[in-house]
Amino acid sequence: MTTRHRLEFVVVWCITRVLGALPRDVARGVGAGVGAFAYAALKRLRMAGLRNLELAFPDWSEERREQTLRREYRNLGYLLAEFAQMSSYTPEVARSLIQYDGLENYLAARNRGKGVLVLTGHLGAWELSSFHHSLMGYPMGMVIRRLDNPLVDEFVNRIRCLHGNKVLHKDDFARGLIAAMRGGETVGILMDTNMTPPQGVFVPFFGRMAATASGMARVASKTGAAVVPGFLLWDEDKGAYVLRFGERIELESTGDAERDAVANTARFTSVIESYIRAYPDQWLWMHRRWKTRPPGEEGIY
Repeated sequence: MTTRHRLEFVVVWCITRVLGALPRDVARGVGAGVGAFAYAALKRLRMAGLRNLELAFPDWSEERREQTLRREYRNLGYLLAEFAQMSSYTPEVARSLIQYDGLENYLAARNRGKGVLVLTGHLGAWELSSFHHSLMGYPMGMVIRRLDNPLVDEFVNRIRCLHGNKVLHKDDFARGLIAAMRGGETVGILMDTNMTPPQGVFVPFFGRMAATASGMARVASKTGAAVVPGFLLWDEDKGAYVLRFGERIELESTGDAERDAVANTARFTSVIESYIRAYPDQWLWMHRRWKTRPPGEEGIY
């Protein structure tokens, strides 16, 4: 454990305690301010976000892309505030803040008895999504990457798992994921980040080939688990979050395992894209999603 790790943990702990002690509306306002500061201060991430928006929406004006990215940073600030307050949420508080839409889709998939893979991504309030679902009596597993700082990783995971959630780390999740499906459990997978071969396969994303994790498709085909989209989205008109579960996604099954893995990964990615198009100011645009290129193709960033 390094001194830097300890200092980073102290900063995270202090921010969480301060925001967690504030009234929710005040905390969200502070979070929005942190987001605005990050937009102005972190030029490299800002430029990556604008580049991604240019790739995804070439017909948009520069002003529209900039406004979208600013709102995304605001929403990240909101998410920071929500995370800081999550540990104090009760079911009654959560119901006043978050609505379900399509819960019947999730329940129908769960009742099949073969496990549920929740297809999700860094859209909306992804940290609050699984936490809320567990608080409502539906604990689930989460496939995540270990944070670089082990103290922060332990701290964050403790909050994530307060109501029965479990963490499956990306560096060792395949066996646990298959076992969870065979046990009829639910696991959420963030499937919208850049990958590298051999874990990633190239599928279309906003009209460009993107290296994408194929593990969900392979596990779903192997176990018969249901794949259901699930995203917690901020609804500006309602002034509340809505946890939306879409209908179960039908899998392609031709008997060719590799072909099916690519086809189903493309199908899942298309679903994620449709949600991002509907809520473009709530996706993590500063992630270099198209960094890995097919052989012989020039870099994008």
